Amino acid sequence: MEERVFILRNFFMANWENMIKPYQRYHDLLIKRGRFASPAELQAAAKRFSAQDFMDLQVWFNLAWFGFVYKQEDPVIIELIRKGKNYSVADKNNLIKKQMEAMGRVIPLYKELQDSGQIEISLSPFYHPILPLLCDTNCAKESVPHVKLPDVPFRHPEDAEAQIKMAIEYYRKLFGREPRGIWPSEGSVSEQVLSIVAKAGLKWLATDEGILSHSLGRGLTAEDLYQPYDMHSVAMVFRNHFISDQVGFVYYRWKMGEAINDFMHHINNIRKSLPEDGKNYLLTVILDGENAWEFYHDQGKEFLESFYARLSSEPCVRMVQIGDYVRDNPPARHLSRLFSGSWIDSNFHIWIGHDEDNTAWKYLNEARLALQGVDDPLAWQELYVAEGSDWCWWYGDDHSSDNDAEFDFLFRSHVKNIYTLIGRNPPSSLDMPIKRCGAMRPIKEPVYLISPVLDGQITNYYEWLSAGHFDIAKARGAMHQIETILSDIYYGFDLRNLFLRLDFNFDLDPAEMRTLSFSVALVSPARHRADIFYVPQERRYACRLDKEGGDGVGKELQSFGIGKIIEIGIPFNDLGVKTGDKIEFRVMVSKEGQELERWPKDGAIDLTVPSENYALEQWIV
Repeated sequence: MEERVFILRNFFMANWENMIKPYQRYHDLLIKRGRFASPAELQAAAKRFSAQDFMDLQVWFNLAWFGFVYKQEDPVIIELIRKGKNYSVADKNNLIKKQMEAMGRVIPLYKELQDSGQIEISLSPFYHPILPLLCDTNCAKESVPHVKLPDVPFRHPEDAEAQIKMAIEYYRKLFGREPRGIWPSEGSVSEQVLSIVAKAGLKWLATDEGILSHSLGRGLTAEDLYQPYDMHSVAMVFRNHFISDQVGFVYYRWKMGEAINDFMHHINNIRKSLPEDGKNYLLTVILDGENAWEFYHDQGKEFLESFYARLSSEPCVRMVQIGDYVRDNPPARHLSRLFSGSWIDSNFHIWIGHDEDNTAWKYLNEARLALQGVDDPLAWQELYVAEGSDWCWWYGDDHSSDNDAEFDFLFRSHVKNIYTLIGRNPPSSLDMPIKRCGAMRPIKEPVYLISPVLDGQITNYYEWLSAGHFDIAKARGAMHQIETILSDIYYGFDLRNLFLRLDFNFDLDPAEMRTLSFSVALVSPARHRADIFYVPQERRYACRLDKEGGDGVGKELQSFGIGKIIEIGIPFNDLGVKTGDKIEFRVMVSKEGQELERWPKDGAIDLTVPSENYALEQWIV
């Protein structure tokens, strides 16, 4: 039973819209399990699922993660997709063999493309640590002076040096040459880190434009951003934050042709803003790892093909390897000061400052002290693993996932292994979870009827107190988009109406606000869509409710308000729902017809239409 529950909990961890819904059998199994299943519901589902259901689920979870090349060209994968269900043990074993084959081709392909001059492979430190924090955790105070840090600083620049050295040695082993440049984990830099990078012989380093702005102490011009800077004989280049995030977080919601046109529009605007001085300027686009591609409907195939085809045909744009660029265009500017921070908000708040993060650093520091002077390669390896950044990514209140407990257990296990390998008993504190709050669910359910004043203002503290709450910051998971337009979604009801409130992350000026539209898509039981948008001809906002497959006339709703927040009221009668019906909805933000945000990214928020006796059935203080 335990293994069955494990499969049901973990084997739907894929992008529902793009990796589950397109495959009928996989989607049917998700519905059979329940899209948002509690532990008790998982136990019940484990009894409902047949042996064939579990076999099909195992195959589909592994099959869905194959890239578009294998899905379109490999006979085994094509046949498994065509078959669709009733898989056998032999099918599963053949699929696993194909996984091993696909993974085994990655590094040889990278080497082939590198040797042919088609790509340049950048370096990152071996176990992906935040290098400035290894050098000195107190460097976090430069960007956030009042940050709460561990009582005893972690100061081991020699570990940062070791992490880079291991990466270089592994690079040589795999690719048969010296690496030229580095993207430090999460774009994290400091002057101390740059000295280590220079000592290691690396020629260039990339980080975020926010670091450059803070280093110069002012806003950036195009000429500032699109050229390299010299510091310690390392050429530093800085990513365009906005365009990188458009590719990583926005364009997958757009029609691909319009996304490419938008990208090129920004490219041309940048080119026009640069001086006509005959110099070659460098625009650097760096994504948040591979995270974006599962959000594209075809794993990025159409976008990537269109993207590179368009860039290849542009007469004023040339794609270039960073190493080649800085070799042929040595930095003309010197950076006298380097601000300490990462690509996320130009600080380290994701990895240090929260009590949970600080506890992890405390345990790491104590284990590092116990290891000092001990010659045990395996114990040192455990330390370097525990220095990786992803452990603290999940500690604190910045991010959460269904696997918080597993990440916590693994981190503490690595730290405990250090003690065990050198013949010491691990501290008992390492037996206790660091993640005290468990997985931080982005949703708080409604607890009572509400009667908000729909004026676009927080009229009083109590009007939305009993509402449900979807916390967007907690819903972002591994995809850390810096600037989202919306910060929170509140939802609730009285006996006749559904109420929604949308809160903003920052103040929008009126002109910017008028370019946006806000939509509530009701996906169940009947599909409706409520759109709030600006009507230029009438100089006012309107809220229109349309039914999918309706006559196209729609209905204009009067119960809404736009100000510091957005508030909407939708009568249950207009949605055609009755007591006990389950309503599922999601919220979108668009600009000039192109979707910018969607919450939740997968699935929907749900609530049940209340009965006339709802007030008697609830109890609230």
